[in-house]
Amino acid sequence: MRIIFMGTPDFAVPTLDALVAAGHDIVAVYTQPPRPAGRGKAPRPGPVQIRAEALGIEVRHPVTLRDAEERALFAALGADVAVVAAYGLILPRAILDAPVHGCINVHASLLPRWRGAAPIQRAILAGDKETGVTIMQMEAGLDTGPMLATVKTPIGPYDTAGNLTHRLSSLGAELLVNVLADLPNHPQEIQREAGVTYAAKIDKAESRVDFSAGAIAVDRQVRAFNPVPGAWFEHEGERIKILTANVLSHPHDHADVSFATEPGIVIDDQLAIGCGSGAVRPTLVQRAGKSPMTAQELLRGFPIPAGTRLG
Repeated sequence: MRIIFMGTPDFAVPTLDALVAAGHDIVAVYTQPPRPAGRGKAPRPGPVQIRAEALGIEVRHPVTLRDAEERALFAALGADVAVVAAYGLILPRAILDAPVHGCINVHASLLPRWRGAAPIQRAILAGDKETGVTIMQMEAGLDTGPMLATVKTPIGPYDTAGNLTHRLSSLGAELLVNVLADLPNHPQEIQREAGVTYAAKIDKAESRVDFSAGAIAVDRQVRAFNPVPGAWFEHEGERIKILTANVLSHPHDHADVSFATEPGIVIDDQLAIGCGSGAVRPTLVQRAGKSPMTAQELLRGFPIPAGTRLG
């Protein structure tokens, strides 16, 4: 099939690779423009652009798809279908309708749960036991179109947004190739109205650890924001990210997490932190401008004694 691929982050790269491996003709890749990054703030292309250029595929990164010239350029590609995976721009009706079979989306949730921008992080924050990927025929609404296929995977107690994204990207790529093998005849399922939730874009303010929320909620926050933006607390004017942490059971019999602690107070010399209900012990942390380190390595050079209140 003649395919326009539209995606930007790491999540989308396995889908692009799978389409190429399956022998499809990728006529162009649309991706977000390079963004300033690093200390020098030099423009840095996204993972999809880097991969597409390595494959010798034409890359386009318009700022908008709403003007007539961009719509005409898109339609002129004569695509059978456009495949969208975490692209980052709203597609206007003219774009949705241009390919013969329209636009289909590789969405990282079990629709209609977690429509929107951050389904993986929101699923972890909510304590969902499973998630998955939905292949969906796109329409004008936000992730409201009919579903072509789904695949499920459990969310384990140690899953982070990073490793879950990796797993879902592989599952989605395989599922998409299967759908495309018989796209014109593939059955569609209308999304039910019950169970709709929205995965709002992550605000950086959410990544500050709320130690009053309870140990389970803090653990979810740490895992949902690993690797980015990183859950953090502040001590002596410095932000320290918690990359991984353990939920502490009862301090004596390890039975549960219901024991009471004062939120944000360090309760031992190994950086256990009270969370109101239960406590967490960071295991991997990162100071600003430094590489990740164990909590023990942090404490050797940056003491945080018991009784310290963390903000």
